[in-house]
Amino acid sequence: MAYVRKDAATLTADERRRFVNALLEVKRRGEYDEFVRMHVAYYASDGERGLRTAHMAPSFLPWHRRFLLDLEDALRRVDSSVTLPYWDWTRDRTTTSAPWTADLLGGNGRASDQRVTTGPFAHGTGNWTITVGVTEGEHLTRDLGRRRDPIGLPSKSDVEWALKEPAYDVSPWDSTVTRGFRNKLEGWGTGRGSVSWRNHNRVHRWVGGVMLSAASVNDPVFWLHHAYVDLLWSRWQRRHGKARYLPAAPPGPGDAQHGRVVARDEKLPPWDVTPGDLEDVGAIYRYA
Repeated sequence: MAYVRKDAATLTADERRRFVNALLEVKRRGEYDEFVRMHVAYYASDGERGLRTAHMAPSFLPWHRRFLLDLEDALRRVDSSVTLPYWDWTRDRTTTSAPWTADLLGGNGRASDQRVTTGPFAHGTGNWTITVGVTEGEHLTRDLGRRRDPIGLPSKSDVEWALKEPAYDVSPWDSTVTRGFRNKLEGWGTGRGSVSWRNHNRVHRWVGGVMLSAASVNDPVFWLHHAYVDLLWSRWQRRHGKARYLPAAPPGPGDAQHGRVVARDEKLPPWDVTPGDLEDVGAIYRYA
């Protein structure tokens, strides 16, 4: 029977406690840092040669869907009642609303150095030391909304702009495409600076701190953010019926993207699974 992923704002006190405790236990066991390492390893940009899987490619959505399932499996091995909550950033848009509460993810970083000092993931608790990252810092950091150069979270209209796209993705299957659902949701836009950050990408920028790097998994909000991104993919699937993951076939030898993107029925590293396999997960979970 499929389990349910709930809106973080609707979790009971017991559900928040169980989720936090399971996450801390996965960290204590050393499993959590492996998730950070995996995301760093598979974060490849357009400018890099070779296969792109986690970002700037059609497989952005199925890759993270499987990534979330792996973390959720780890949590449920600790406590079978736990599922990943999602953060609806089109509705909970302030620095004190869910999930930024003391009993869930804690609050903003302090102004002087962005260090998070509240909640269960503050370094001072002794339970959340960052050991895998692109900097030497051991502390979880955030700069919610960017104090010095403020930006806002994506709106419902921003999400609708992506959801109305009839095609999943389009050639050349990278961060430069201006059509297709995948990149409009992933959020690589045109222009420079904050105007170019849309939807998923803009949320990473809004949270700031460690969420700005390939090691963004170090902030537990990563999972709640991507659960909402995954929910939006499921909404797009329902809206567009028979529309499926693209490309259906791998780009040919003469194509600049040959060997650089994963087609629907090709294996999606590092797993023995294809994007097509991950299009329907209704037997595993659903969203409340």
